[in-house]
Amino acid sequence: MPTTQPFRVADLAQNRSTPFELRPDAAELSALAEELGLLGLRKLSFSGQIAGQGRRDWVLTGQLGATVVQPCVVTLEPVTTRIDTEVTRTYLAEMPEPEGEEVEMPEDDTQEQLGSVIDPGQVMVEALALALPLYPRKEGVGSGDASFAGPGITPMTDEEAKPFAGLAALRDSLKKEE
Repeated sequence: MPTTQPFRVADLAQNRSTPFELRPDAAELSALAEELGLLGLRKLSFSGQIAGQGRRDWVLTGQLGATVVQPCVVTLEPVTTRIDTEVTRTYLAEMPEPEGEEVEMPEDDTQEQLGSVIDPGQVMVEALALALPLYPRKEGVGSGDASFAGPGITPMTDEEAKPFAGLAALRDSLKKEE
C-alpha cells in the first residue's frame, strides 16, 4: 500500500478543511498493481479535503484518477482503462450499532466509524479496488460461442438450450406428418 501520512483526528481543525494530494511513486504503483492483481498501474492520483461536519464527525471528499491495465476476460490480452471517480467517506463519532443476528447493509455505504486517524491512502486503495472493471474486455471482443462437452459427445448449442427448442422441433415434425 502506498506510504501515506494519516491525519490524526485530534490535530484536524474543525472550522476549516484540510487538503491532501497523493501521487504514489513507481515502486508504490508496482506494489499496488500486484496487490490488486493488475497487469499494470500507470498513473494514480487522489486529491481532496477532510472537513468537519457537525461537532464530532468528519467528511473526506476527493477525486480519484487512475490508468489501469487488466487482462481481458476473453482473450487475456492487456486492456487499459481510465478511471475517474469522486470519492466520499463520512466518519461518524457515533455510528449506529446493528441489531439482531442478521444485519442488512446500510443504505449509505460511505459511512464509517471514526477512529483516531483518517488515512486518505487507505481510502484511495479501497476506492480504486471498487472502481476497477469487473470484466475488462478488449474492444471488439465478444463473449464468443463456448462449447463444453466430454470426448465423443456433441456439445449442446445455445439454440438447443432454450426451453422451448424441443417443443418447436416436435411441432415441426407433427406438421410434416399431416
